[in-house]
Amino acid sequence: MERFIYLVSIGEIERELIEFLKSNVEKIFNYKVKEYPHLVPIPSEAYNPKRKQYYSNQFLKLLSTLIIEDAFIVLGITNVDLYTDRLNFIFGQAILGGRESIISLARLDSRFYNLPFDKELLKIRALKEAVHEIGHTLGLSHCPNPTCVMYFSNSLSDTDRKSYNFCDLCKLRLSNSF
Repeated sequence: MERFIYLVSIGEIERELIEFLKSNVEKIFNYKVKEYPHLVPIPSEAYNPKRKQYYSNQFLKLLSTLIIEDAFIVLGITNVDLYTDRLNFIFGQAILGGRESIISLARLDSRFYNLPFDKELLKIRALKEAVHEIGHTLGLSHCPNPTCVMYFSNSLSDTDRKSYNFCDLCKLRLSNSF
């Protein structure tokens, strides 16, 4: 059976962004990408009112319950602000070597910082984080090269500085994982 990378909208995600991610993730990974046909609601139990953020592990748990028989990788996309243990916020998270990953568009959007909306910049940032998290599902860890997509983004400037492509070493590691 042919296997696919699935994009799953958790909450309302703009159509144009999904299409952009679908097209570019296919090119980067050379895998067909499908969109999960149902809108998945944001898990209310993930919300932490003290932090005004959502706990990312609940999103990964939710994605693991979706029955998608031809899924190789499942990437959730949400607009809500995420955090995880020991981190104030995250752009995304994945199960290393697993199937599920999640990205949040909240802090990738310039409006979060009271700056003018930049649709193209948001799409590029989302692509970088999507490729990064899918890389984790394929077994890649963080890379010390600040221009590699697998570099850990501790800030938005880290995300903006890196590419949406893998460095030569990560490409080699990726090719060895298939």
